[in-house]
Amino acid sequence: MSDHLDSIREGVRAVVRRFDDDYWLARDEDGVFPHEFHRAMAEAGWLGITMPEEYGGAGLGVTEAAVMIHEVAGHGGAMAAASSIHINLFGPQPMVVHGTPEQKSRWVPRLIAGEDKVAFGVTEPDAGLNTTHIKTFAQKVDGGYRVNGQKVWTSTAQVASKLLLLARTTKIEDCARPTDGITLFFTDLDRRRIDVQRIPKMGRKAVDSNALFIDDLFIPDQDRIGEEGRGFHYLLDGLNPERILIASEAVAIGRDALRRATAYAKEREVFDRPIGQNQGIAHPLAERWMYLESAWLMAMKAAELYDAGKPCGAEANSAKFLGARAGQEACWQAIATHGGMGYAKEYHVERLYREVAITRIAPITEQMILNFIAEKVLELPRSY
Repeated sequence: MSDHLDSIREGVRAVVRRFDDDYWLARDEDGVFPHEFHRAMAEAGWLGITMPEEYGGAGLGVTEAAVMIHEVAGHGGAMAAASSIHINLFGPQPMVVHGTPEQKSRWVPRLIAGEDKVAFGVTEPDAGLNTTHIKTFAQKVDGGYRVNGQKVWTSTAQVASKLLLLARTTKIEDCARPTDGITLFFTDLDRRRIDVQRIPKMGRKAVDSNALFIDDLFIPDQDRIGEEGRGFHYLLDGLNPERILIASEAVAIGRDALRRATAYAKEREVFDRPIGQNQGIAHPLAERWMYLESAWLMAMKAAELYDAGKPCGAEANSAKFLGARAGQEACWQAIATHGGMGYAKEYHVERLYREVAITRIAPITEQMILNFIAEKVLELPRSY
């Protein structure tokens, strides 16, 4: 790393190391949002790393954000730590690019200071990855919009005060293209009109996932981002950064698991020798290191391309694919290295394995990434 990136790594590490394994194990058990961690990161200024300087941010790029979030995820907090601040790094990007100065001055400083937490309402039960087929509808009325519909897998909605919401403003059958007629809003999460139901899940318990039921929610005109009907295109501004950040988080969790497994392999003795002396233990760990390093290099390449304003879709998607696989495989190998104790919460590797699993599924599946590479890079016929 350059001195610049190394200083970011050290600065973030100084904050995250204040929250040890016991803190994150407790959050995994009680499911309470890590408010103390979120507040500490805000007070240290890290929530605004990619935000414009004129609104109190650092104005840095995705490369710096990837290094930052790598440290956040790599010291026991895993996806619970990363997801508590993850959306601050890519979610507001459409707002930063397409919002008015008045909107940015109203919204961005509060996000940087940690005064607002935002939930991301995009996915729907019947649409999944086929975002153009969302059904949540925003009907234009005097002064704003009336919104009705459903969202699912909306993170942090239990604690969020704001909602970044994607909704149709024109029915798909009335649009020239499926990507038209979709509008993006950033508005108050009004719990009088939005029923938030928590989804029990296997990992990342401290950062809630929810189903939202929106009933006649009024959104004022001043909370619409950009032009009506252009929301899908605005959303694309955050897709490649999100994939890069997910890759960085997955690699960090894998490296954390690998460190724990290596330490255990050095200390644990069976048949009067450390188990790490056995090639059956050592070789899989060595292989996991190679895959993690390779995935990290792809993530850094994608980040540098993005920050340079160059096309990076293939690299960002590949980084997400490779990072998620390398991270999960490293976590599994850590469990296997610990043997029976890998199944015990005491050693934390089972928790890391559960935490990293989501990176192989969200925000886009491996199969869709393979489709993208086959079509856009290899120029093969589209399969769907």
